[in-house]
Amino acid sequence: MILIALLACLLAAAPARAAQPAPTPPIAGEAHETEGQGRGIVDVIARAVNFAIFAGLLVYFLRSPIRKYLTDRGDQVRGDLVSAAEMRQSAAAQIEEIDRKMKALPGELETLRAQGGEAIAAEEARIGAAAAAERNRLLEQTRREIDLQVKVAERELVSHAADLAVGVASERIKKTITDEDQKRLIDRYVQQLKS
Repeated sequence: MILIALLACLLAAAPARAAQPAPTPPIAGEAHETEGQGRGIVDVIARAVNFAIFAGLLVYFLRSPIRKYLTDRGDQVRGDLVSAAEMRQSAAAQIEEIDRKMKALPGELETLRAQGGEAIAAEEARIGAAAAAERNRLLEQTRREIDLQVKVAERELVSHAADLAVGVASERIKKTITDEDQKRLIDRYVQQLKS
């Protein structure tokens, strides 16, 4: 549309120039100068009118798109300014939050150190209690094993002593008991069985 208006202006200006008489070579000095000045004013006025028509057409055709562009651009700039203000407020809030956290950080570190120290002390106590319980359990288990081995050794010793005593007694009996004593013992045993 703008292109059509520009072409119309150029076409309107072309016949106006063609209608103007061609300049004549200067013949005499003074008469020619007044005529040239008159034609120069007409050219200036024609150019001013052409420019006014051209400017008017431009204003007429471009007024709405330019107004819309400027309105949209103004809205966009206002929106960008509002967005920038919100971002600045958000950034300021974030900076304040970071500053608050940075100020609280030494206290948090001290709290963590104290909790860590307590946790280490509790763990040491737990490990100490576990070690004591394990030591007591091992001592009790060792006592039981020693008692068991002592009992086994006592049984073996009693059994061995009994075997030795039986062996010694049997040797003495073999040496001191005669055939007659054996018969008499057998008879006594048989009588005990009968009664």
